[in-house]
Amino acid sequence: MTARTVIGIIAGNVIFIASTLLLFYLARVDPHASASPRFMVLAIVYGVAFALLSGFVAGWIGKRADIITGLVLACIIAVPAAITVISRPGEGAVWSQTAALFLMAPAALMGDWIRKNRQFS
Repeated sequence: MTARTVIGIIAGNVIFIASTLLLFYLARVDPHASASPRFMVLAIVYGVAFALLSGFVAGWIGKRADIITGLVLACIIAVPAAITVISRPGEGAVWSQTAALFLMAPAALMGDWIRKNRQFS
């Protein structure tokens, strides 16, 4: 793994984490608490969009011919979410972690896949 790849992964992770923190801070919502259905949908769509962007940026900076950069970023998003969901059965709402695990982590991988397969005209 090259330094560019590592920098890409870090940059993608910063984009994803910063956007998530900003959303929950500005909305004044605890990501581990219940939220209104409307906010949950908004937060999930927002999170998927930023995960897609973070995967694209990570892959673009990493400049690899494969999608390993997006795969590593997806794992960085999925593993803490999975640990939280597994370790907190029955304790609070885990909707945001479940969405990160099943929607946002795959979106980060998809972002790198889009970067790899985009066509220039």
